[in-house]
Amino acid sequence: MTEQTQEPGSPAKPGFFRYLAAIFYDLILVIALFFFATAILLPFNQGEAIQSTFFFPLYLLSVSFIFYGWFWTHGGQTLGLRVWKLRLINEQQIDISWKQAFIRYLIACCSWLALGLGFFWRIWQKDSKTWHDLSSKSVIIFLESQSDITEGSIE
Repeated sequence: MTEQTQEPGSPAKPGFFRYLAAIFYDLILVIALFFFATAILLPFNQGEAIQSTFFFPLYLLSVSFIFYGWFWTHGGQTLGLRVWKLRLINEQQIDISWKQAFIRYLIACCSWLALGLGFFWRIWQKDSKTWHDLSSKSVIIFLESQSDITEGSIE
């Protein structure tokens, strides 16, 4: 799929494979972040494996939310989005709020739990929106030039 615009003057939507590539890129970064976050806890557990079945996964989810939330609310781009020339914006075409980031994150987690159905939903949606786009009133757009990234402009 190629990038397309829906109406004249509206931001371009990224192609499906570009979107998945950005997700994969960020996934690699989050895995590295999980290693670092786990290493921080090891001295408190005498260097042993962490056995908590509730608190440790909750800790890692919190760490990943802070990662995504920070980048989404401060420029709309994680490193994966930046590399693939994508940006997250809200309906007013500005950075999303922390509340929107939280909703987006929760629904994205639910999308993965549903075997990615929320992500693949964009294939069947007329406006190419995922579950987390719809619920958080935000959208990922394709930045057509490098100046769009450096200036923070989307047009």
